[in-house]
Amino acid sequence: MPAKPTPIQRAQPRSNPPAPEHVLALDQAALDAARKNLDEGAVTPGYGPWRDSIVKLLNDALATELVCVLRYKRHHFTAHGMASPAIAAEFLVHANEEAAHADKLAERIVQLGGEPDFSPATLLERSHADYDDSDELMAMVRANLVAERVAVESYRQMIALIGDKDPGTRRLLEGILIDEEEHADELADLLEE
Repeated sequence: MPAKPTPIQRAQPRSNPPAPEHVLALDQAALDAARKNLDEGAVTPGYGPWRDSIVKLLNDALATELVCVLRYKRHHFTAHGMASPAIAAEFLVHANEEAAHADKLAERIVQLGGEPDFSPATLLERSHADYDDSDELMAMVRANLVAERVAVESYRQMIALIGDKDPGTRRLLEGILIDEEEHADELADLLEE
């Protein structure tokens, strides 16, 4: 029986270097522009035309968070009934977390060279969520769950709109979105009890 021929190892052909359009390189003109206008802090020309739109989105999110703080605080202080102490305590935790979100949003607005809008005169019209003055405990839970679901959807949409236009803001919103999803889950659990 004849011996099996041994496989011949063929040299792998060398790949051609990538064409210039596929080379990753920084934009030197943008780097040079970043050396100018130092009074603009972190806002470089790379933000382009999106900065003002992003600041508006953030101010609307700020209004939403502030309305949520007010709603949760009212519910915390007016909750009554057998189950109210535990639920009221949860409302207070959520109010404090929403206030922390508002602070982060205001800080980012300033970092982007904008002005955070805390005006009570326009808060409700800019907010994605509603205020609620329910007196019944489960109605409070439902109102807060609706508001959290609205917040989840609005943050999801903002993240999609911003995409890669502002990675810092996108990461901030992604972190807040995770908290809002957690709040919605906690409130949904309270409705099942």
